[in-house]
Amino acid sequence: MLQRTGGLITAASLTPASLAGHGPGFRATAVVDGAFKEIQLSDYRGKYVVLFFYPLDFTFVCPTEIIAFSEHAEDFRQLQCQVLGASVDSHFSHLAWINTPRKDGGLGAINFPLLSDLTHSMATDYGVLKEDEGIAYRSGAGAG
Repeated sequence: MLQRTGGLITAASLTPASLAGHGPGFRATAVVDGAFKEIQLSDYRGKYVVLFFYPLDFTFVCPTEIIAFSEHAEDFRQLQCQVLGASVDSHFSHLAWINTPRKDGGLGAINFPLLSDLTHSMATDYGVLKEDEGIAYRSGAGAG
């Protein structure tokens, strides 16, 4: 079970069995290495997946965590684990945020896919949609 604490959803109460379980499937457009690509959860079959959600691009909520995930993406890959980030923004917004230098409020280059959840289906399926605002809570959970 995910817990909400101050707007952050954590997997602290998940049992190891549920962490090793399969998350809801999805198909989404992502920004990968500066290009648009269709991604689905099944692309990572046989690997661990860390899927995290953040509220919106170009905000000051979560960019340091996103950048930290990017800086450690290779460490995750060496453990057969793929990091994926998602928000309700469009893939065009993701690309603009990535293409904006960090000193100007952007992310700069990111070493993992950022997925677009414009329909809110992923956030709903993973239980992280803040329905009154139409954005995702900050959250992270294992999937795969």
